[in-house]
Amino acid sequence: MLMEMGYQNIIDDPSVPAGGSTACIGIARADGALQVANLGDSGFLQLRLGAVHHYSNPQTHAFNTPYQLSIIPPKIIAQSALFGGMPLSDLPEQAEISSGQLRHGDVLILATDGVWDNLNPQDVLNIVSSQMRSHGAWVETGNHGLVVSDQIAQLTRPGGSGEKKKRSQTIQSALAAAVAGEAKIASMNERRDGPFAKEVQKYYPEEGYHGGKVDDICVIALLAVKHAASGDSR
Repeated sequence: MLMEMGYQNIIDDPSVPAGGSTACIGIARADGALQVANLGDSGFLQLRLGAVHHYSNPQTHAFNTPYQLSIIPPKIIAQSALFGGMPLSDLPEQAEISSGQLRHGDVLILATDGVWDNLNPQDVLNIVSSQMRSHGAWVETGNHGLVVSDQIAQLTRPGGSGEKKKRSQTIQSALAAAVAGEAKIASMNERRDGPFAKEVQKYYPEEGYHGGKVDDICVIALLAVKHAASGDSR
């Protein structure tokens, strides 16, 4: 419903004559219940104490042809009709809905395909785990397991990440910056084969494609924290 409302607002906006976009939105309730609607090849990843708990799968019509919400000018529609086709345009109701539960200390990463084309879930887990441990949000125990730090709530507040030069930084912003930064580096690396390169090699081996894929990169990082006073997860 939220995706439909947003899409309709864009359709009704006269300043947007044309365009298309994938979409990934979510709702997290006070009790930790999570719902995510994903359309296209953006997506999300839920991490829990050093492990991948859940992740979305991309929606595509064909290789490198993701579902997307579109505004198509009448002229383009008419031109396509002359050749017996129609531009691809999907609807919010086609989004894949995922339901789950957030626990105290879980990390949720929502990102565009510029991330997922260059980093797989294990790559993102490694980046997030390193950041969470270095900031003291996930703490190693004597038997090498991980537990959620008692200080995690403080880390989510501005200046709580411990970076003296970045007083407004939160651990969420540190996570988002780390994932986005690594995705950008991977996208420009001509020798490191990411998920996109492996897909090309699978479907079009004759192309000899190697390296990353330069694309738009956007990352939102969220951290689930349970407030002791109310017992609610925020």
